Amino acid sequence: MEILHIDLGSHSYTIHIDSGLLTNLPSYLGSAEAWVVITDEVVDGLYGQELVENWNHNRVHKIVLPAGEETKNLQTVEEILRKMLNFGVTRRSRVLALGGGVVGDLAGFCASIYMRGISYIQVPTTLLAQVDSSVGGKTGVNLPQGKNLVGSFYQPQGVFIDIKTLGTLPRRHLISGMAEVIKYGIIYDYAFLGYLHRHFEDILSLEEKSIKKVITRCCEIKAQVVAEDEKEEGIRKILNYGHTIGHALEIATEYQHYTHGEAVLKGMYVEALMARELGSIDPAHYNEISALIQETGVGLNLDELLHKNLINSMQKDKKNRGGNISFVLPCNKGETAEVLMTKEEVSHLLQKL
Repeated sequence: MEILHIDLGSHSYTIHIDSGLLTNLPSYLGSAEAWVVITDEVVDGLYGQELVENWNHNRVHKIVLPAGEETKNLQTVEEILRKMLNFGVTRRSRVLALGGGVVGDLAGFCASIYMRGISYIQVPTTLLAQVDSSVGGKTGVNLPQGKNLVGSFYQPQGVFIDIKTLGTLPRRHLISGMAEVIKYGIIYDYAFLGYLHRHFEDILSLEEKSIKKVITRCCEIKAQVVAEDEKEEGIRKILNYGHTIGHALEIATEYQHYTHGEAVLKGMYVEALMARELGSIDPAHYNEISALIQETGVGLNLDELLHKNLINSMQKDKKNRGGNISFVLPCNKGETAEVLMTKEEVSHLLQKL
């Protein structure tokens, strides 16, 4: 088992990575007055029912949500909180998020506001959640105007990653998770980017040594960045590469056409193009980035960038400053830079791509 530590003072915790962790998960978790397992319909059928049935605890409750980004809203939050109250959940109870990024964001946010905060555990079951969203304490939900506009920084008490759960994911969702994996190589670790080039198919085929190395390295990078900048006031902004365009694509298409990872892959591709157009990236490095993103098979029709709601969505992005739209653009190998642009500058640049 790989065990990583995130040093955040009183909010520090560990990340456990292994194959088959779910089998004995309750033995790792410690005690609580009651447990609330929050999951979705797909994951419940695969793992949730068995986990709860085999849990030797007299107060384990379960909340099963519809799967998908459309669930990630304030109405769902209220439904979860009402059920927790009906279960008699107290401050000495704990929440367990079992699922992908949507479940983790919702469960973490509910834990952060229920009775002014109770403990929670992340048990991510998708590649995207395992390498990114389960680590770092970002929780929240969407509003019609934009993604993750309501939320909190609230760290889990632990993250338990069972690599075996990836075996039930369709290839499309593995590709989706690769968005965040590739991102780490571009923004932080150029040597890791090279590893991804060489072992791309091994990773997608879930060859155990390769996939464990990838998950571990991504969590190491995320842990280092979060430990240095928990509240995204400095270096943590680099993790937003690809997300300004990506989030806008999701919103403009009402979450119907792309997974989050697919939108981020498209966002990274476009934002690399923007960097090339601005002359801030070496052409050879741009070609490396472009080639790896295109290897995922997630194509990009540049006409998508002309969608009338795209820039409107970007203008409501929570990362913006001073009325300008914030982009994290790649520059040197393993490095990025934040670039602020007006709405007009963004529109002009996208039309030139």
